[in-house]
Amino acid sequence: MSATPGYQRFLETTRGQLVTLLRRGPCSVDELARSVGLTDNAVRAHLATLERDGMIRPSGTRRGPGVGKPATLYELHPDGEAFLSRAYAPVLGALVEEIVAQLPPEQSASILDGLGRRLAAGAPPASASNRKSKLEAGVAMLRALGGVAELEQTQGGWVIRGYGCPLAATVSRRPETCRAVESLMREIVGPDLVQCCRHGERPSCCFEVPPAA
Repeated sequence: MSATPGYQRFLETTRGQLVTLLRRGPCSVDELARSVGLTDNAVRAHLATLERDGMIRPSGTRRGPGVGKPATLYELHPDGEAFLSRAYAPVLGALVEEIVAQLPPEQSASILDGLGRRLAAGAPPASASNRKSKLEAGVAMLRALGGVAELEQTQGGWVIRGYGCPLAATVSRRPETCRAVESLMREIVGPDLVQCCRHGERPSCCFEVPPAA
């Protein structure tokens, strides 16, 4: 599996080099500065940005041989390791494709429905009595999964229109996997949601919701 251009470019930046060093174990500012050939202050500025972005975190202190203030150690944040991994998307895509290819349609549909419900369980709760709150929660979930989505009001109700699909790489090959996102959205928005997604080489999400009765 070759590195994507964006991933490789990040690793070649100063921050990418710092992250690579911290993947090996906790380091102090001084140790990092010596490794990348920068001043301590320059390294601190980069570390502040990485910490703000949730990539790294302080992990304690280490006292040196001399007298003085203990050095703060930094380590890669557990979430940062997941961000740096390039295995999740292809492995998940291959797994879903295998489920759809190997199982009878009713069984694969049941699994994909369950996957959608499991994803929905982690969504922030929306007001049970407010239709628009549920619609906005659905849009927020699509965005949280990496999609671009907007809520549009029409004469016939509402449309959640996506520009792209969070599962595009898999849905383009196996349109059936769109069912997982449909199940997720139905759990958040309501059972009357109707999927009208575009499939093909560049899939995009679309869900119609009638006005509340």
